[in-house]
Amino acid sequence: MGTGTKLVKALLTDPRTRGLDLDDPAQTAVRRRFLREKRFLCAIYEDWYRWIVTSLPAGDDPVLELGSGPGFLAEYIPGLVTSEVFPCEGVRTVADARRLPFVDGGLRAIVMTDVLHHVPDVGAFFREAARTLRPGGAILMIEPWNTALARLVWTRLHHEPFEPRAERWEFAASGPLSGANTALPWIVFARDRDRFAREFPSLEVRGVEPFMPLRYLVSGGISMRALQPGWAAGVWRWIEALLTPWRSRLGMFAKIDVRRR
Repeated sequence: MGTGTKLVKALLTDPRTRGLDLDDPAQTAVRRRFLREKRFLCAIYEDWYRWIVTSLPAGDDPVLELGSGPGFLAEYIPGLVTSEVFPCEGVRTVADARRLPFVDGGLRAIVMTDVLHHVPDVGAFFREAARTLRPGGAILMIEPWNTALARLVWTRLHHEPFEPRAERWEFAASGPLSGANTALPWIVFARDRDRFAREFPSLEVRGVEPFMPLRYLVSGGISMRALQPGWAAGVWRWIEALLTPWRSRLGMFAKIDVRRR
């Protein structure tokens, strides 16, 4: 990382996050507060949650959220089973995505935002998802993606590893939040999509839609300073709509919809 990039990161980093251990459960409470305070960022999550809610299969079976952490999806889905890999305030269940504590065919959906790329063995997760989802059940994900703009951001300004050339779908687990490969969703659902179809024939990739070329970047995310006021959310949403034709080149995230056959 160059000196200039380090200086930019230092200037943009929220001073309240300096010295915090990403794997400390107390960090989750801090991030929850930051998310609520940063109204521009909060509006982004609200858009994500609306997509998840409108994509859910019908029915009354439970919906599981993995990595509920700082989020507030429970306000949008009544009875949502919130979970995290460690005990923390506001989370109902402690659950590891690789060993889900649920019965076969008992879930209507598994949902997550910015979580899959933290799972050290996504193959194990998808086997568990295929087991615990009912027929017609869904895996709905908002995940980082790999485009020209995204690569620049994930490699220069983001603290997590971004390794699109990784041959394996696994990585060494260093911590529940610090361990990651930000390129992993793209690897699984773009580069290795044929492999996914072979290894998980009971799971159908319904859709992969890159989106959000700028809004998250200018929001500063959870760890950076708030770079935009809350009232600007609508303006930037309009700007992004104009850029929709170039989302495959500029999108920083993707909406991923997978269904149990």
